[in-house]
Amino acid sequence: MIPDDQVRLSQMAPGGGCAAKIGPGTLQGILEQLPRFSDENLLVGIETSDDGAVYRISEDLALIQTLDFFPPMVDDPRLFGQIAAANALSDIYAMGGEPKVALNIVAWPNCVNPAILGKILEGGAEKVKEAGAVLAGGHSIQDDVPKYGLSVTGFVDPRRMYTNCGARPGDVLLLTKPLGTGLVNTAVKAGMASEQAEREVLRVMTELNRQAAELLKSCEVHACTDVTGFGLAGHGAEMGGGSGVTLEISLEKLPVQREAAEYASMGLVPEGSYRNREFLKDQVQVRTNVPWAEDLFFDPQTSGGLLVSVSPEAAEMLVKAGAEKGMEDPFRIIGRVKEKEGPWSVILIG
Repeated sequence: MIPDDQVRLSQMAPGGGCAAKIGPGTLQGILEQLPRFSDENLLVGIETSDDGAVYRISEDLALIQTLDFFPPMVDDPRLFGQIAAANALSDIYAMGGEPKVALNIVAWPNCVNPAILGKILEGGAEKVKEAGAVLAGGHSIQDDVPKYGLSVTGFVDPRRMYTNCGARPGDVLLLTKPLGTGLVNTAVKAGMASEQAEREVLRVMTELNRQAAELLKSCEVHACTDVTGFGLAGHGAEMGGGSGVTLEISLEKLPVQREAAEYASMGLVPEGSYRNREFLKDQVQVRTNVPWAEDLFFDPQTSGGLLVSVSPEAAEMLVKAGAEKGMEDPFRIIGRVKEKEGPWSVILIG
């Protein structure tokens, strides 16, 4: 048994958080081999790489089902539980739903005190409770690398659900949380991050997208997704490609976490960023000479914000409403939706 004071959760896996995702190219090749399912009540399945599956129960009720887990990116077990839970719950918010039931997913090494796992589960339970959902059990296995997450079921009116493929030319693009969690977490793991940068990334990752999701209910949302392991570029490409449009995003308008650009310039870039960049080279164009821009654009986020496509009028209303609510991470206008421009699903300018 490893002594508790020597356990560093973030050092027990080569990659933590959403940076540990299988590369999008590898994943696409696997998914293409799976059989397709046909059911008139399956409103959202695997085809559009959306945040969750949606199954219609009645005219005004549908289930959203999602699942998310990963290795630790922080050493504090309670914080790791909070981050993993917030990340999983975010998929429900990204589809316009309300989380209702959650189940724990656990992998744990026999050489680590199970009391530490108890703290992880406590952190996850805190976020489930904050979301207004219930935690109703789960499943655990023994593994050499600790992993934690949730399977979450939510409810949504199928007439009001969001998908990631309804963006329209003329729309405005909004983003909530600032980018850079992969870069900052890499610096933290290397012992090179400042205390201020570490505090900010922890705040961003533990924050639920609940408040932003509640404000979105006041307007017509054309497309929505949360920004996680495939980065703003990857999740933006899913939105642009699925909608048959091009997203034009302005670098100077992007919210960026403290010192993330500095860490990118130092080469503290997570491996997932390179996988994202390689897979998206034929879908994403970067039109800027800013040296750290690509590292930020492709940076894998953990428990990231919502990327939303709405009308200009709705965007103005959401920005104002977020400011009036005093949201710590309010809606920010980061770009616009255009008619399809060549092969590009997303273009970064600036």
